[in-house]
Amino acid sequence: MRYLHSPIEKDLKKKMVFLAGPRQVGKTTLAEKIMSGYENATYLNWDNPEHRSTIQKRLWNKETDFLVFDELHKKKNWKSWIKGIYDVEKKQRKFLITGSARLDVYRRGGDSLQGRYHHWRLHPFTLDENPNQKCDENTLKTLLEFGGFPEPFLSQDKVEAARWRRDRYERLIKEDIRDLEFVKDIQTLSLFSDLIKERVGSPIALSNLANDLEISPLTAKHWLAVLETMYYTFVLRPFSYKIARSTLKQPKVYLYDTGEVQSDAAKAENLVACHLLKRIHFLQDALGERIDLQFIRDKDGNEVDFAIIKDRKVIELYEVKLSDGKIDPSLKMYTKKLRPQKSYQVVFKLDKPYEHDGIKVLSPLDLFRIPVW
Repeated sequence: MRYLHSPIEKDLKKKMVFLAGPRQVGKTTLAEKIMSGYENATYLNWDNPEHRSTIQKRLWNKETDFLVFDELHKKKNWKSWIKGIYDVEKKQRKFLITGSARLDVYRRGGDSLQGRYHHWRLHPFTLDENPNQKCDENTLKTLLEFGGFPEPFLSQDKVEAARWRRDRYERLIKEDIRDLEFVKDIQTLSLFSDLIKERVGSPIALSNLANDLEISPLTAKHWLAVLETMYYTFVLRPFSYKIARSTLKQPKVYLYDTGEVQSDAAKAENLVACHLLKRIHFLQDALGERIDLQFIRDKDGNEVDFAIIKDRKVIELYEVKLSDGKIDPSLKMYTKKLRPQKSYQVVFKLDKPYEHDGIKVLSPLDLFRIPVW
């Protein structure tokens, strides 16, 4: 059972549920599991021509007690459309809306849906949530090599993983983005995403990428937002409050699919980023917490990989290393200066965990062994 199964079932008793997340992360499988608890559930996918006709003509079985609309955000004015349906039929059936784009972005036209739904974001498998129900070296190795998306994670076949990854990317670029965004030059957008992939974990100078590709900085900024909206990348921005000489412009970019990241060091950092963001999104969606994931970098070159921010305060710091157990000087400095509740150095090849000056040095297995859900 996926980690969002029970919370979604609980929310369905009160409101509509929106379930978003990357393409092929397991949204449909989760929806089917939830559907099995109903006597007369119906699944309709906007990408299926027959289903699309049923949706447009509103010809679903009126006896259904649970209605799932997949990729409905691709429908023009879908927000006002589902509002009208829900307001009339909410006493007869439950509604689950799923999509591979940020449903909080694609709310086109019509009246507000505020107060009518709960929003959840499904993430790939991690050390603290996977079908093996294990947080061990084998699971860590699989996540680093194949990523956390269900199909490559479960197959653990390099050739099949490569084929799956290419197919997913092609459909993302040529179908999902084409359906939702006005992007003229898909080929250059593909090159842009390749350059982003090479820079995982490093500050991104969009103006430099724009020059390399002979596009405008505004286009580069828009394309990065598109990739983030489609759950291909996620973007972290520097925390500047109470940080003297903070860098305010250059963000860092990570991929939802760690298996697609190239170097070992970038893979390790990306894996930790995915784990932290999954927890952050859960706390936001489940508890409504004002919490965010950022990083710290100043003009003197001091940097801490990740900072968890709550109510404008740094409550946790994380620095990621492949094998160096020596505490990073920047982490030391900002732990002393910001006094977070927790401070960690996550080392992938660590002989023995220890603690010094309020900083815990530990492996990812120790850090992510206990889930927050």
